[in-house]
Order: sequence, then C-alpha cells, then structure tokens
Amino acid sequence: MTKETKKTTKTASEYQPTLQKLYKEKVLPALLKEMGVKSPMAAPKLEKIVINIGVKEAREDIKALDVAKDDLTAIAGQASQVRRAKKSISNFKLREGMPIGVRVTLRGARMFEFMERFINIACPRIRDFQGFNPSFDGRGNLNLGIKEHYIFPEIDVEKSPKAYGMNITFVTSAKNDKDGTLLMQYMGMPFKKSAK
Repeated sequence: MTKETKKTTKTASEYQPTLQKLYKEKVLPALLKEMGVKSPMAAPKLEKIVINIGVKEAREDIKALDVAKDDLTAIAGQASQVRRAKKSISNFKLREGMPIGVRVTLRGARMFEFMERFINIACPRIRDFQGFNPSFDGRGNLNLGIKEHYIFPEIDVEKSPKAYGMNITFVTSAKNDKDGTLLMQYMGMPFKKSAK
C-alpha cells in the first residue's frame, strides 16, 4: 500500500454520513441560534430510528414473515428482529407468543444513512406526495406511516409480491414538539406546507 492510498482510505471510526456532517456543521449552529441557547448539549438531536412492519399474514403463512424480515433487513442495512404477540386476543385470532411483525432500531451512522436515503430517494417515489403531516407524540418524537414499502429501491417486487405498510419513528432528544419539529425541518424532512 502506497502513501497515497493510505491517506485516502478512511477507517470505520473516521467515516461520517453526509447528513451527520450536515447536522454538525449547519443544523446544530442554526438550532442554537434559533433556540437562543449556547450549549450544543441543549440542542435537540436525533437519537434513534425505529422501523416496524406488521405482518398479519404470519398467522397462516410463516413465509410471509420471512419475506418481510428480509425486506426490512435490506431497507435498514441491519438485521431485523421478529416481534411476537405479548398477549392473546381472541377477536383477532391471536395467541400469546405468535409472530406478528418485524422491527429494527437504527443508531449512529446507520441511522443518518437511512434518514438521508428516506428523504432523498424514498419520499420522492411516494405517489402524489405532498409532504408529511407533522405527527409528533408530545415529546418531540415523529411518527410516520408508509402505505407501501416499495418506495425503497432496495425492494425487489418479484421476490416481495405483497406491499407492506410500515411505521417509522424518529426518536429525538427534544423536550417538546416545537423543538422536535424545528430539528426535523432543519434535517430536511418534507412536511406539508401550511396553508396561509
């Protein structure tokens, strides 16, 4: 290995996704200025992203769960885990311990990479997309519902014949919805334009 190639090769600890750099260089100073705080620790930041896919067909066909698990792993770039029913509900023909969905939790570089791909690649592929409703939970966390997981280019339609809906939760350190909304807007989340 020559000196030139040593310089260009980055170690895993040095690598930073583009969105993470953007947060540190532009978003954080803008948040500090707008919120009127001096400490970077007081500014809200993205802590994790949780992606869930509910698979109701898993009761009759366990292969559907495997397909959803593979799809979510491809989307997130990280192995997904099977979620099981915590209690039995007779109306839904559900027994405790039955597999009902798949979930993945993203942190660090993978979290920023997913968010960047979601905003720049997946969102423009949503049919008649006008922006998301800012549905926050009261503690600064954003919840989004996606009708079809086909918006992600990683999904092979031939291998995954059924479209799955998914829930994506952006967990932030914001103390309230106002700070959470501010953070998400600066990060580039496409919200609906409020009618004036």
